[in-house]
Amino acid sequence: MSEKNIIDHKSLFDQMPVKRYLVERVDDEFVIATVNKLASKFFNKSAEDLVGKTLREVLSNINYTHMHESLDVSYTKNVPVTLPALPELLNEMQSSGYWISPVCDDDNNVIFLDIISQPSTTDISIIERERDDALSLLTSIFDASEVGILVFDRNRRIIKINDSFERIYGWPHEETIGVDFLEFVTDDEVAPAKLMFNNFIKTEERESGEVKIFCKDGTIANTAFTTATLKLSHGRKFQVTTIVDITKWKQINMSLKLAKEGADAANNAKSSFLANMSHELRTPLNAIIGFSEMMMNESFGPLGNPKYNEYLGDVFMSAKHLLEIINEVLDMSKIEAGKIELDEQEIDLNGLIEILMRIMKSRSANSGIQIKEAYQDDIPKLYADPRLIRQILINLVTNSIKYSLNGGTITVSTSLNAKNEIEVDVADQGVGIPEDRIKDAMEPFGQIHDPSTHSEIYQGTGLGLPLAKAMVELHGGVFSLKSKEGVGTTVKMSFSSSRTVKNN
Repeated sequence: MSEKNIIDHKSLFDQMPVKRYLVERVDDEFVIATVNKLASKFFNKSAEDLVGKTLREVLSNINYTHMHESLDVSYTKNVPVTLPALPELLNEMQSSGYWISPVCDDDNNVIFLDIISQPSTTDISIIERERDDALSLLTSIFDASEVGILVFDRNRRIIKINDSFERIYGWPHEETIGVDFLEFVTDDEVAPAKLMFNNFIKTEERESGEVKIFCKDGTIANTAFTTATLKLSHGRKFQVTTIVDITKWKQINMSLKLAKEGADAANNAKSSFLANMSHELRTPLNAIIGFSEMMMNESFGPLGNPKYNEYLGDVFMSAKHLLEIINEVLDMSKIEAGKIELDEQEIDLNGLIEILMRIMKSRSANSGIQIKEAYQDDIPKLYADPRLIRQILINLVTNSIKYSLNGGTITVSTSLNAKNEIEVDVADQGVGIPEDRIKDAMEPFGQIHDPSTHSEIYQGTGLGLPLAKAMVELHGGVFSLKSKEGVGTTVKMSFSSSRTVKNN
């Protein structure tokens, strides 16, 4: 190393802004080999007076004892050691601790220990530097934020705003600084905003909410705010508030609310119309059905021409069909309006189905369609509304009869699964539903088969399946349908174990 480099290194060592000195071990003592200016100042001796002195001679007993052990470890084990200052030695050491590092020769033998003091946390210059860095960071965050930020003093006067507040709401810095924030709040919200601010100053609790403020262009912005306390020296407190413009969100929310209210009103009007129309239509239909049945039975004497009996049969069947349609429409409207209340009882499900199937078999006899029953023995009772359960089964079996071919079979079965849920299946071998149209079949008024290409027996309201599904779900059950065109359809209904009545 050249003499110039040696001088440069010595100058760097000497000018370091922290205390630094080298010591060498002589017997069990550590002797000062060289010191820099700050170390010399710390010991209050010149470098010439310090060199050759032991640490025991220049340090207090407690300071020496605290340092000696660390020096011994670093020298003996050839490892760097960090030595924190004892709390009671902070003032004496004028440092928060020391870094002790071995200096070795070419054979890795320790010849010196390099002792460098750690900067004191009470060093004013360090504190000021850290404060300036923190303020610089906070200022960058303040200005870079995409939401408006305001800082108020105890009197609600604005002392600082960020660029986003000026950009979003149009108020320049010179028109806001020193102004009471309530000047920017709409008249209807001045009182609650004032109360909120006063409460915040007293309690310092974080606040959040909504407030309407004036923009520079005269428009009003709906905003959401969050506040926090900023405490400085001498008891000074400031309120830091972030403000987010939610005007568009409010407008969208209001539009959705109005749309929902409109939809609810339209739905209520539809339900009311269907209920009224169903009542008005059912009254004359019941009269038509009753009078035509009396005439068919010739209750008051013979009609004369046999053709009249044929026509009366058509009138009777058409009226009954129309009444069924009206009843289905009315049931669906009540379900959609949430106006159906369950009249729940314990039901002997197998017995109920057996009675219904005797009726349904008479309807299917002329079509050559066979209805089979497969009941699980000793199936528990079902806690449900018997009227709706009957309606569900009538709808499903009627549907199966309508779409079954001559000589087909419909199977109605009951079972209890491993989850203690009662299941009811209705399976047929009918025309089936195309797999891509099953979803349509489950929609109210959904028509799967085109009347122009299929027999009129396939025509209906399209409410049978949706009604059955809705009634099952009213009981908290699960309704599923599997179908394949040309193979048939299977409907499975599962009722929760909570509706299974335990046998005594």
